[in-house]
Amino acid sequence: MSASPGTGLEELSFFIGGEFVSSRGDSLIESVNPYTGRAWATVPSGTQADVDRAVRAARDAFEGPWGAMTGTARAGIMRRFSQLIVANSDMLGRVESTDNGKLLKETTGVTHNLARWLDYFSGAAERLTGQTIPAGNPNYLAYTQRVPIGVVGAVVPWNAPMMLLMMKVAPALAAGCTLVVKTAEQTTASALQLARLAQEAGLPPGVLNIITGEGSTTGRALVSHPGIDKVSFTGSTASGIRVMQDAATHLAPVTLELGGKSANLVFEDADIEAAINGVVASVFAATGQMCIAASRLYVHHSILDDFVSRLVQRAAEIRLGDPMSPESDIGPLATKEQLVRVLSMIDEAQVEGAELATGGRRPDTPGLKDGFFITPTIFTNVDPGMRIAREEIFGPVLAVFPFSTEAEAVQLANSTPYGLAGGIWTQNLQRAHRVAAGLRAGTVWINCYRVVDPAVPFGGMGASGFGRENGDEAVVSYTQTKSVWVELSGNTRDPFKMG
Repeated sequence: MSASPGTGLEELSFFIGGEFVSSRGDSLIESVNPYTGRAWATVPSGTQADVDRAVRAARDAFEGPWGAMTGTARAGIMRRFSQLIVANSDMLGRVESTDNGKLLKETTGVTHNLARWLDYFSGAAERLTGQTIPAGNPNYLAYTQRVPIGVVGAVVPWNAPMMLLMMKVAPALAAGCTLVVKTAEQTTASALQLARLAQEAGLPPGVLNIITGEGSTTGRALVSHPGIDKVSFTGSTASGIRVMQDAATHLAPVTLELGGKSANLVFEDADIEAAINGVVASVFAATGQMCIAASRLYVHHSILDDFVSRLVQRAAEIRLGDPMSPESDIGPLATKEQLVRVLSMIDEAQVEGAELATGGRRPDTPGLKDGFFITPTIFTNVDPGMRIAREEIFGPVLAVFPFSTEAEAVQLANSTPYGLAGGIWTQNLQRAHRVAAGLRAGTVWINCYRVVDPAVPFGGMGASGFGRENGDEAVVSYTQTKSVWVELSGNTRDPFKMG
């Protein structure tokens, strides 16, 4: 990183073939610190030539030193990468908090999760096994191998750059793939630092390449590139549809982790304090900028008024502030564009007749008014047809609804094309499992929320996408099955007779 001449801004570059390199084009994008509202760095906007160069570097690494490595050798590099991340956790956290406004206490915590992901999947690199299959004809031995799919084009969004990057990188490296990653143009800095640490750990040049630019240009050039063997995309549902269409031009398989409109269901026997804490975690933590955000809350009618009253009080106590301060509970939204979008949805909800219980405004507190802050917002009296009840918000905005029966709760939770996640709050064990079975969602949390682990598959249903990140399924998705036949008898066979 260096300062851009005449601007004083950090000048970020691409990471291609093991080197920080400039773009073949001359278009730059400013990266804005969401807390100050001022630009702090510039990133290049990738061209087709840049994408070609990155894909070529990844292909050379795949067909060269990385492809020749054993799983044990790959695992060793991944573990060294993990150790370097822990050693540099404070630096990584500060870079990401500056870039996208998340709390430093969260981003530094995320770095330890990155290490866990690498440690877990390094084990997978050493346990990629095939099968010996009993053939119908005893004169043959048949077995399978799991082989890497090749060069992966990975596209990650701005809301959790390091975590979402690692959820793709770790299983892909374990499988023996190489990657070209297109980061969000708003949040590139932490990915570049991770790439530098990966190379320091011994990752050969070209295995991990980082480019940036707008999705409609750089992203599309990557996804549609004939040299990409698989696409892994995290982002909005509308963008995911376009990605799948572009990848189909050269038959690249796709994993899509898309949007959500998740729901929390609070039953009358729930532990109220635990449920309130869980609701806060599900929609106000990370300023609500989570694909899993439970922006719909369904509460049993018998406890609705008391629950909402206590939740409103809790939301009003949430401390907005400098992401670098340990006293802050939530930081700003990541971009000005997102701030404008969320504020417009809040205004529209009030025009449509939803009742604003708390929040819904930008703070005028000195030190906050220049940042992209919105106070935690709760709406009641929400009609299911309103925009805040139907669309993903990606901000600290919650819509509350009543329900009467278990069946109604399940039906309401499922009344969306999305199917990413959901939460259930009850002390009735039988009910918890019945409701979990009825929810159309890739992840269901019972008496908890926002818990992930590298061993547990994560992904959505319906408009929330398909394929799974994490767990053994993730590694398998970066491989193909090769079948091998061995003739055992040594006899000359009739060439015109099959088998």
